[in-house]
Amino acid sequence: MTLRHYLVTGATAGIGLTTAKVLATQGHQLTITGRDSQRLQKAASEISQLSNHAVATQLCDSADMSQILDMTRALQNDGIAFDGLVLNAGTFLPQTFEDLTETNFDQTMAVNFKGPLFSLHALLPCLKNPASVVFVSSLVVKKAFQGAAVYSASKAAFEATALVLNQELAARGIRINSVRPGVTATEIQRKAGMSDEQIAGLMDSMQETPLGRALLPDDMAAAISYLLSNASIGMRNAHLDIDGGFGL
Repeated sequence: MTLRHYLVTGATAGIGLTTAKVLATQGHQLTITGRDSQRLQKAASEISQLSNHAVATQLCDSADMSQILDMTRALQNDGIAFDGLVLNAGTFLPQTFEDLTETNFDQTMAVNFKGPLFSLHALLPCLKNPASVVFVSSLVVKKAFQGAAVYSASKAAFEATALVLNQELAARGIRINSVRPGVTATEIQRKAGMSDEQIAGLMDSMQETPLGRALLPDDMAAAISYLLSNASIGMRNAHLDIDGGFGL
């Protein structure tokens, strides 16, 4: 297996952290980002125990353009070049349309759309030719959930942009594909304000899906690893629906 260098955003928990760990066990070199320095260092320590390489960290809030640019300048100054990029950092702030606020809209779009879009834009000089970009999207782009209108729009917005970018960035050897997780057991439920009882009810309801359980970050990491690898070299703007059959 050819060893590569990957950047994973939002890698302090959930899908991002698990993906970084899987890539580390495969022997790849990793740079991870997060917005909390303590959690970032803790994640790096966990990942490094699975790897023969030191795990580099970049403190970066995906909703903060100045931090994105600072991160990119630091990487360029160090002469870092990546074989792939996992745009994982995201947020879910459920709110019904009737109760929708501009703050909710701005925060969601800043993290889920503007953040990955301008991270990719800023990191173009740091991407090799060829390079694989994987966007962690969501089932919500094609299945409606009450309270998720803006979240759905934020994920769909990047997918729509990637359709064009796959043409514009083709000469650079950059390909962009997405994974669309279904209901996955991560910190996102608690961060969205769900109680323990609500989370337990949601997880129990997933027993009715063909998979028979809620998805786990490991279920996404394998697909992301595939999209980063040369096995996906012929794929452009593909969307891997990993929903356990929930969308059937």
